[in-house]
Amino acid sequence: MNKILITRPMPKAVEDRARSMGDVTFRKETTPMSATEMVSALHEFDVVLPTLGDQFSAHIFDQVDAPRARLLANFGVGYNHIDVVAAKSKGIMVTNTPGAVTDATADIAMSLMLMTARRAGEGERMVRAGLWEGWHPTQMLGLHISGKTVAIIGMGRIGQAIARRCHYGFGMKVVYASRSAKELDFPAEQCLNITEAAARADVVMVAVPGGADTKHLINAAVFDAMQSHAVFVNIARGDVVDEAALIAALQNGAIGGAGLDVYEFEPKVPSELIALENVTLFPHLGTASLEVRTGMGNMALDNINAFITGQTPPNLV
Repeated sequence: MNKILITRPMPKAVEDRARSMGDVTFRKETTPMSATEMVSALHEFDVVLPTLGDQFSAHIFDQVDAPRARLLANFGVGYNHIDVVAAKSKGIMVTNTPGAVTDATADIAMSLMLMTARRAGEGERMVRAGLWEGWHPTQMLGLHISGKTVAIIGMGRIGQAIARRCHYGFGMKVVYASRSAKELDFPAEQCLNITEAAARADVVMVAVPGGADTKHLINAAVFDAMQSHAVFVNIARGDVVDEAALIAALQNGAIGGAGLDVYEFEPKVPSELIALENVTLFPHLGTASLEVRTGMGNMALDNINAFITGQTPPNLV
């Protein structure tokens, strides 16, 4: 019987299904695995189901000469916390859970856009603090979103889902920066590069994968190109953005505001961001609904089931 380790608590339906698939160990902690835990897991289990924060780096794999593990079935579409090349060098496959996360993450992007542009977080804090003195014509004037231009940086599944919501829901013009032109079912214009897209937009949304290739893809040059009223939204990975450059742009008024679901050194959030009223801060809520997390878990289990029955997992990376 295959030994399976699930590194975080999961929705009940996922845990119940997992129990039927082998000798399953559920790690109770909600925090990332330590280096010692990761090395032990590779020695002791046939399958590990890790997730964001479990840093299976080359250094971890180097400490395991003959791993028992043959599959890391990642819970999540992003897998930049796993060194896939190092895993494969040890004979370990890696899978992820694409598709299951698309709509929920796009919905969070829209929430961040609206809350930041319309100053909803700031207003909510005002009401809770007992500082609201009543409505008046110039109270908390924000950015009207309908009909504006949105720049999508990374027009993959999630980027396209965001763009559809912006176009069909808010009548926004869509421009985008991507490595290649896309065949889309909505009108959109590809820009030559990220800075051109940023310069043309009232809202800049980042939806690229994480990893070494995209680290600090969004830097001071991008923020300098943005219009001073424009809103920046990141639902990708924290280290895609040079956080120091973002803070500087917000503090000096180079951009109008930011909505963030991820952070460069997550879960650490810089005090400078916390202090800014024109920033909306979410605790990585991108896929945080029971339905979606259950779907992600079941997709990870589908990958595991294929592996233990001798088939090719459907979501190999």
